[in-house]
Amino acid sequence: MRTISRDNLDIHRRPSHKPLDNKATRLLTQRKMNTEVDTDDKTSEILLAASNHDLETLRTLLRTGSANVQDADTGFTPLHTAIAACESEENGPSEKANGQANGNGESDTMDTAKAEEEAAAKTLQLLFQNGAIWNDLDANDETPGCLARRLGLTVLYNMIVEAGVRAELLLSRLDGYALLGDADGSEDGEDEQALDITEGDGEEVPELVDSQAHEIALEAPEDEGEDIPAPTVTEPVLSNSDVNSADYLASGLIFTEDRLLDDDKNGVMMAWETNIMKRTADILTPWEGLRVLNIGHGMGIIDEFFRSKFPSSHHIVEAHPAVLQRMKEDGIYRRSGVTVHEGRWQDVLPKLIEQNVLFDAIYFDTFAEDYKALKEFFSEYVIGLLDPAGGDNGEGGSFGFFNGLGADRQVCYDVYTKVVEMDLLDAGFDTEWEDIQILNLQDSGEWEGVRRRYWVLDNYRLPTCRFLT
Repeated sequence: MRTISRDNLDIHRRPSHKPLDNKATRLLTQRKMNTEVDTDDKTSEILLAASNHDLETLRTLLRTGSANVQDADTGFTPLHTAIAACESEENGPSEKANGQANGNGESDTMDTAKAEEEAAAKTLQLLFQNGAIWNDLDANDETPGCLARRLGLTVLYNMIVEAGVRAELLLSRLDGYALLGDADGSEDGEDEQALDITEGDGEEVPELVDSQAHEIALEAPEDEGEDIPAPTVTEPVLSNSDVNSADYLASGLIFTEDRLLDDDKNGVMMAWETNIMKRTADILTPWEGLRVLNIGHGMGIIDEFFRSKFPSSHHIVEAHPAVLQRMKEDGIYRRSGVTVHEGRWQDVLPKLIEQNVLFDAIYFDTFAEDYKALKEFFSEYVIGLLDPAGGDNGEGGSFGFFNGLGADRQVCYDVYTKVVEMDLLDAGFDTEWEDIQILNLQDSGEWEGVRRRYWVLDNYRLPTCRFLT
């Protein structure tokens, strides 16, 4: 599953890692506090209280103010300022974040750093309870999670990831209710369905629609007997508004030796993925004679590795006309044991299930589809295609997918890796992960001539899924 971008987290720009000086941040908020009272005054007060980890003041301000204000110059939200306050002014972020003493041998550095991070954690908790958005970008193109990770603040980073997981899971549940509502006579051609839900103390959850970002509400935990408004979390959609499945299938393709691009020069598949595909094939097909299903041929990298395992049957589902033509020219249609299914997997797989065709190994790697498609695949189809008595000594077959969800920045990748693992468990699958190191693709020139980079991380998490036992 590879998606191009999320509109409010544009991946054609690599996240900047230029530090924002913590002292400058404090001076900035102090400067705003010293200006005449205007519409920015409440914003400055909230940012300063968050930076100082002043829970009492912050709690009071948030009764009438928003946890999602942003500084006009830095773009910092209260989450950003609370995290940035943990940066060491004398020693730099790494020493303080790791709890090491400074050059003067001060013995209390570790305790001070720990205490400040604990105070920041309480501040983040209060902000999340009041609707803080976990993935807002600042002027440095960093989310709060990016900032926490750069400063080495593991506790705070994990809190951001957990908040992202909660937001995405709740969004998925609410979206499911919206889909149920679509069945009650919506007009033809209307693909936006609103859902009104009331949470907590009666605050309405904002309308859920098919747009660049969804706003949803999380129920706030009780805090010392006070009523805290249900927080609003903005969650990006895992897809690219410029590329969808229908447009992709209607577009032309550019085949080169090391990449496959669409008409807009978006990377559909690239040769740097070869090590990932080889390892995936080795895990899914550890010996010869297995029954294999691959969804999404692309450049054919993984299908060649599957072929080297001499499967007893090898089914390939591919929808793009240009890829199908290339497969014919390459003689794939004529290979013994190979069955090519032309069309969208949503149309092909139900027919295979009706025919009771089972597989020992299944791989899923489509282009220009969002996470809903992947979830539909393993929730609705894998259970009818993967042989529970197949694989090694009848222990059951296995399946995998290209794990590229949120791969434009580490915090998003960590969030969606956790989300997909939880959804897989809910669907009845256990997932094992293996880490594969990825070389710096930017420095090696892999993205030259490619419109958008769908991978910027240094570690790939390879999933292998099997039925729960």
